[in-house]
Amino acid sequence: MTLPGQGQGPALVPGRDCGSCSLCCILPDIAEFDKPANEPCRHCLPGGGCDAYDVRPSTCRDFYCLWRTDPTLGDEWEPRLSRMMMYAQGPQLTVLVEPEAAAICREAPYLGELEARARMLKPMGGYVVVYAGEAVSVVKG
Repeated sequence: MTLPGQGQGPALVPGRDCGSCSLCCILPDIAEFDKPANEPCRHCLPGGGCDAYDVRPSTCRDFYCLWRTDPTLGDEWEPRLSRMMMYAQGPQLTVLVEPEAAAICREAPYLGELEARARMLKPMGGYVVVYAGEAVSVVKG
């Protein structure tokens, strides 16, 4: 799975920034860097940031997790707190969870919100898929 580019770039939610979060540099695979899932990118700096920032590929340059772009997500979804990051790809919502925190997506308030989003996406042929380490599951809505 490779992170999708976001084209023209989504509107960002004011007051939300990446800060020290680097989950998008750790959880997904990144084909341009031959980086497997759940391992830090070789360009990821401790405490956040990228040592290839100025020359990073569009996969990285254009990507923002859903917490940065969706004002309906509460503060509990901040990736540093929730230990997961989400992104939309068409009618699919992908959730990447830190492997050591795999159960968190089955707890309140996260499971209820994921189920609600699954119900909303279903009529469009969409779904919510969760990757937690080697485990993959689809959230029922």
